[in-house]
Amino acid sequence: MCVSVPSLAASKGVLQLGPLRYPCVLGRGGCRVRKREGDGTTPIGRWLMRKVLYRADREGRPRTLLPSVPIRSDAGWCDALFDRNYNRPIRHPYPASAEHLWRQDGLYDVLVVLGYNDRPRVRGLGSAIFLHVARSAGTPTEGCIAIARTHLLHLLTRLAPGARLCVLPQARPKPRAPMRRAQQCPARSP
Repeated sequence: MCVSVPSLAASKGVLQLGPLRYPCVLGRGGCRVRKREGDGTTPIGRWLMRKVLYRADREGRPRTLLPSVPIRSDAGWCDALFDRNYNRPIRHPYPASAEHLWRQDGLYDVLVVLGYNDRPRVRGLGSAIFLHVARSAGTPTEGCIAIARTHLLHLLTRLAPGARLCVLPQARPKPRAPMRRAQQCPARSP
């Protein structure tokens, strides 16, 4: 599965799996190869789709071959740079900064944990990069990839263990060779 990004500054792209193409939203800061914690960018690269998390109280277990786990009401994800659990799941209350996965806005009702910066984890390169449900207004994320709920559920039915998600800038067309000026014929003398 691949996300095509029209430019590094773009916060919208197209997610494609075979013939399926869905609009998606990306980080408010566009995309970067060298992502940093809190910069609001979506990292460029290719990551394993590790597992699906879902709110069992709002959504039945998604149809997928990927490992699936219900989200607990105390679920979180650590984003504290110097904490030993940086970029790992945690349980709230937690003494360091950590995102809540049990959200009221529905964005994490279904999400796919991506294998970004997790093996090995490098402090400061970004945490909690997921494929999740997009806001209805299509507003950018804090660095994740987001698509409509129905599209996400449809894609999950086509994914198997070992599936990867790649975020790549669109290939730029090769510049054309400059056209030669038509050579003019010398004027004929009468």
